Amino acid sequence: MNLDQHTSQKYNQELETVRAEVLAMGGLVEGQCRKALKALVKGRAELAEEVASSDYKVNEMEVSINAKCTDILALRQPAASDLRVVVAIIRMAADLERIGDEAEKIGRLAQTLAEGRNGSSYRSDPKHLGKSVLDILNGALDAFARLDVEAAIETAAMDPDIDAEFESLTRLLITRMMEKPASVKNLLRVNWCARSLERIGDHAVNICEEVIFLVKGSDVRHLSLKEIQDRFLQPTA
Repeated sequence: MNLDQHTSQKYNQELETVRAEVLAMGGLVEGQCRKALKALVKGRAELAEEVASSDYKVNEMEVSINAKCTDILALRQPAASDLRVVVAIIRMAADLERIGDEAEKIGRLAQTLAEGRNGSSYRSDPKHLGKSVLDILNGALDAFARLDVEAAIETAAMDPDIDAEFESLTRLLITRMMEKPASVKNLLRVNWCARSLERIGDHAVNICEEVIFLVKGSDVRHLSLKEIQDRFLQPTA
């Protein structure tokens, strides 16, 4: 899909500017998630505070993107593929803002764990889950950058494994709570971090679905992964 297809160069520039701003927002959010996970696993209280106190930057970017999209809708009255671009970008910005919120939650919980007693015993438990979540987020942003439907579908297909890993980790943490009642508070904090990671994965899937909507014009938000794969992936020989 080519965004540079209008007789008005200014219109092209407006669409590309807002798309570039979403990519920049995605890069910021991805960086926040990486810092939050590192703060959690390594017990870096200062890094956790940096993440927790920087969420306003993500919020400001969402406001800026929404304002630009509102101007395009009001002044350009886009139709067909252009309207899809604007709608998809608004939705993506909302998902990225929510990912930023989850990173902030992890940062605040990581700070509490790092500054408290006995938090180091459990804070590395979500490390592998966090890596998987960073991978799906990176894949979603890359699919958007390249407007690649196949990559978006392949990335979304990572989510069931993330959900299964989160459920397994939750069971492990519950078992530890029963074995060590004195550590329940810290174990709950670790589980809340894991829940935030799982939600980041869900928002990454939403971004993948918006890539499909933007390129193909099909709203796939309520389709199963198999239905999406059957509809948009070419069968292998």
